[in-house]
Amino acid sequence: MLNWTMFILFAAVVAGILGFSGIAGAATVFAQALFLVCLGLFAVTALVFGRRVTTTPRL
Repeated sequence: MLNWTMFILFAAVVAGILGFSGIAGAATVFAQALFLVCLGLFAVTALVFGRRVTTTPRL
């Protein structure tokens, strides 16, 4: 599952770079939206799973 996440994040970054630089032409809006959606999902995931505290089992 992590492989798919990394692939989609990489594709979103490439699409964002192409979209923001103007090379993509007609796909600029789509690339920017995809980049921002993936960036937002990354931020939410980092906040949710980054604050998870693991507890050690008591014997």
